[in-house]
Amino acid sequence: MSATLRDVADVAGVSFKTVSNVINGHPHVRPSTREKVERAIAQLGYKPNLSARSLRSGRTGAIALAVPELNLSYFAELAGFVIEAAEQAGLVTLVEQTRGDRARELALIRSPRLRRTDGLILSPLGIHQEDADALDVSFPLVLLGEPTFGWPNDHVTMRNVDAARAATEYLIESGRRRIAVIGEYESEVIGSARLRLRGYREALEAHGIEYDERIVARATLWHRADGARAMHELLERGAPFDAVFGFNDTLALGAMRVLQEAGLRVPEDVAVLGFDDLDEAAYSIPSLTTIDPGREWIARTAVETLLERLGRGGAELEPRTKLADFRIVERESAPRACTD
Repeated sequence: MSATLRDVADVAGVSFKTVSNVINGHPHVRPSTREKVERAIAQLGYKPNLSARSLRSGRTGAIALAVPELNLSYFAELAGFVIEAAEQAGLVTLVEQTRGDRARELALIRSPRLRRTDGLILSPLGIHQEDADALDVSFPLVLLGEPTFGWPNDHVTMRNVDAARAATEYLIESGRRRIAVIGEYESEVIGSARLRLRGYREALEAHGIEYDERIVARATLWHRADGARAMHELLERGAPFDAVFGFNDTLALGAMRVLQEAGLRVPEDVAVLGFDDLDEAAYSIPSLTTIDPGREWIARTAVETLLERLGRGGAELEPRTKLADFRIVERESAPRACTD
């Protein structure tokens, strides 16, 4: 017979209510107790009865996650972490892809498909300030991104400006003064590209280094091919640079390939630093120094925030902004001390 909640409680040595709290993702459970319950769940192979739970609670036992595109490694890895965090709370995750298109994002928010879920985690790219009313919805909605327009929702995001400033200062402190940038997006009013450029410029100004448009390369999309095209453009301009800050890892990896094809050594001639700490960054040649923006924390916190909204009194909570910590992951492409 299938294991029950009471079986899990007996094996873990806790109450039935505690097991229920762990499965439903309640935040006020001691980590040691949560670990005991999760160990018992794994040992017994317990699977929650989602149909029965839905009848009792009015919930579906599923959440939705919408990201711009899954062929960008950042969003694929983020989705994996969200699915894992939801599973630990006894939930399944339905994943949608919006391509960052405003109409698709708005259509998804209004879609009857969401009736099959208990809430939505959305990473928007196309939604504008005038769409704030569309985000005032009757179901729990957590946004991944910048709380720039006073939207009536919880936000879980990274410290884009601070992290980009730290990345640029890291390169400066390693002896680099001509730091090129790849990923600037001219038409973006506010968003990751604009915020990371701000952090970059703040670091230059703090160290008395003049901002030079000739070594700032634009990229509307942030794929490897875009990083490669941007690096070709920088090399053709002929303005000297001794480091490159890619606004994500895939841009940095594409740029690094072109540098090597051009006969430039990384990091001896040009140091390269990315942003996201993708799994593949550790296995490039040379391995990529990068910013870890707290992606796993963002995923876990987004799920926990959604569950808080689903809990008793969640509807009365004021919109909250939760910011992840970041760290620099030093690898071969930009060590702290670069020597010729």
